[in-house]
Amino acid sequence: MRADLADLARTGAEIAVRVTPKASGNAVVRQDGAIRVYVTVVPEGGKANAAVQKLLAKALGVAKTRLQLIRGDTARDKILRIE
Repeated sequence: MRADLADLARTGAEIAVRVTPKASGNAVVRQDGAIRVYVTVVPEGGKANAAVQKLLAKALGVAKTRLQLIRGDTARDKILRIE
C-alpha cells in the first residue's frame, strides 16, 4: 500500500512521520492526517532511515536526495524537510 503524497511536495515543507521498522512489508500510509511509514529493515546503522527516505521520496514524487532528516535520527517519530 502506498499513499500519494504529491500534494505535500513543496520546497521547504516539513513532513512528520511515524516509522515502524521490521514490518512485514514496505508501505507509506496516510491515515487521519498522520503519515506512517512501514519498512522491513532493522533500525541499525541508519538502514531504516535510508529506507524511509526512499519510500517517502517515491510517495512524494521527489528525488530522495531532496529529503533531509531534520529530527528523529534514532526515534520512531521523524521530521523530514524537502529541500
